[in-house]
Amino acid sequence: MNIYVGNLPFSVDDDELRNLFAQFGAIQSAKVIMDRDTGRSRGFGFVEMDNAEGQAAIDALNGHNLGGRDLRVNEAQPRENRGPRGGGRNRW
Repeated sequence: MNIYVGNLPFSVDDDELRNLFAQFGAIQSAKVIMDRDTGRSRGFGFVEMDNAEGQAAIDALNGHNLGGRDLRVNEAQPRENRGPRGGGRNRW
């Protein structure tokens, strides 16, 4: 299961994200998404783990306060299923 973790404090790195979820089971991967221009965290990331353990982590951590921010944790949606994105550019 691929899990979306949003509203992360900008100070959280991959290791902290992995440690947060490790209490629920084995982690295949944990990645905080970084801005390619600035190198700073974009405030969200993804964790991959088994389905049952992942669901337990979602149930426990969604709304969990970390560093003064309430996490948004849910099953990640594939890019093509996320719906239209608002854009700042007009395309002609």
